[in-house]
Amino acid sequence: MSKIINILGIRGVPANHGGFETFAEYLCKYLIESDWQVSVYCQEDGKGDIYESEWEGVKRIHIPVSQTGPLGTIIFDLKSVVHSLKQDGIYLTLGYNTACFNILHRIFGKTNIINMDGIEWKRQKWGKVAKSWFWLNERFGCWFGNHLVADHPRIEDHLATRVRRDKITMIPYGAPDVSSADIQHLEKFGLEPEKYSIIIARPEPENSILEVVQAFSRNKREQKLVVLGNFSPNDNEYHKSIIDSASDEVLFPGAIYEHDIVGALRYYSRFYIHGHQVGGTNPSLVEALGAGCAVLAHGNHFNQWVASDAAIYFSSQIELAEFFDSKYHDHNLVVEKKKNAKKQFHERFIWNDILKQYEALILENIK
Repeated sequence: MSKIINILGIRGVPANHGGFETFAEYLCKYLIESDWQVSVYCQEDGKGDIYESEWEGVKRIHIPVSQTGPLGTIIFDLKSVVHSLKQDGIYLTLGYNTACFNILHRIFGKTNIINMDGIEWKRQKWGKVAKSWFWLNERFGCWFGNHLVADHPRIEDHLATRVRRDKITMIPYGAPDVSSADIQHLEKFGLEPEKYSIIIARPEPENSILEVVQAFSRNKREQKLVVLGNFSPNDNEYHKSIIDSASDEVLFPGAIYEHDIVGALRYYSRFYIHGHQVGGTNPSLVEALGAGCAVLAHGNHFNQWVASDAAIYFSSQIELAEFFDSKYHDHNLVVEKKKNAKKQFHERFIWNDILKQYEALILENIK
């Protein structure tokens, strides 16, 4: 049996972009330790020939792309798929946004497992053309993938309306188990432990940031609300409405990518606030559970399965305001939710358990 795997669909490793890249980094290291040969396709800005490098025992195949934005990603994915046809081994594609290209893996008799991510075409931020593209590629991914991974039971149920259920395996996302953090990282923001709550999300309508900021800002809280993310109020009306709604107790430090700083801000918060309305197993929510955070979350079935009894749930701005006016300051409630977060995390989201499931699935699909 040949333990060779090619990973496509991400910007590359090490992780410096998003959840899929972080997952790929963990998976690569795990597989290398288990004597796999691992190749990862990496997107580079600019022009030039495809070249290779090595990182932590992983072969990185670098593909320069001069185009930027979504078009650049599409071109990178196409070039990655075409180049990968020359490779031996099995394939793991993370995401279905350009699954139309995966027909080439089928034509050339390659075995490709596709992680189908969330239901991208339902996100509010996309226009009609983008939604149509994602809807079509979700179908293509279901057809062209030899096997599918769903990261949430509801995603599995959704995919089962497209393909037979035995073609789908549910494996959630993971996160580190955090038991400490450097408290000095709070000083630069003027924060104290449990005297602030935090939002870590892209500022988009589907993430409920406006509702949270408006509800929090209705009254004096004697607490801070920290909102991480890139805001462009001069170019984006939604961003402007969030900032205009904020009281002087709301902080906008921008986007922070240093893991230690973000980890400390999350670890010492009173509540991690998760307003995501769509998606599967969201990485930032799992990371909050791993840090033992009490959670305030939008009450949809995606978040409820992930957080379970580690969270207080809301469905409207009115419910948010009522919570901030009353139970937000209940110390015993915070302690209870933090305890539940760790319990939920250890039951479902330990990285080593999840990576074992992936390796087992990959081995099952090797011809």
